[in-house]
Amino acid sequence: MNDAASTRVSPFRYTPNLLTLARICLAPFLVAAILDDHYALSFCLFVAAGLTDALDGTAARLLKQRTVLGQYLDPVADKLLLSTLFLVLMHKGLIPAHVTVLVFGRDVGILLVAAILYAAAGRREFSPSLFGKANTIAQVSAVAAVLLHQLVAANWVVVFRMLALYATVGLTVASGLHYSWVAVRRLGTQTANGAGTK
Repeated sequence: MNDAASTRVSPFRYTPNLLTLARICLAPFLVAAILDDHYALSFCLFVAAGLTDALDGTAARLLKQRTVLGQYLDPVADKLLLSTLFLVLMHKGLIPAHVTVLVFGRDVGILLVAAILYAAAGRREFSPSLFGKANTIAQVSAVAAVLLHQLVAANWVVVFRMLALYATVGLTVASGLHYSWVAVRRLGTQTANGAGTK
């Protein structure tokens, strides 16, 4: 009876990870739509990608299927999609170059810090901070506002776009500094513990 029940549940086991993979697969189509100036399609695809991001977390909680793969894959999918979109939108002249450089610089910096933490302290996890989560929301809002601005020229869209870009810049710097501070603290703690055991 238990075997039969597990067989019925098994098709849904990988739903969260499949939704994350779907978000990754949407990226090239979204990029192509932007490059071809199909902004209505690109906006719809971006909304669809956002829905998969919301649904994969919800599905993981409801199905209690929080896997190690999912923990790594979800942020990778987010960074891959957002970083690519910032680059493409900069290429199209829709996002200022300095904003894209900051976004890329922060992400590269975090990867380097995570690598240093792993090499020095053997830590694989590098949990997102409140600043990091807020920065992701700001980046998503900025991309959505920029795409929407190509479809709607209303004043509120212009203001929304400007505020989202300013928030992205501010939170990119703040989250980058916060991650650096956390990394220094962890390395300091590891060094102190190592010295104490000698």
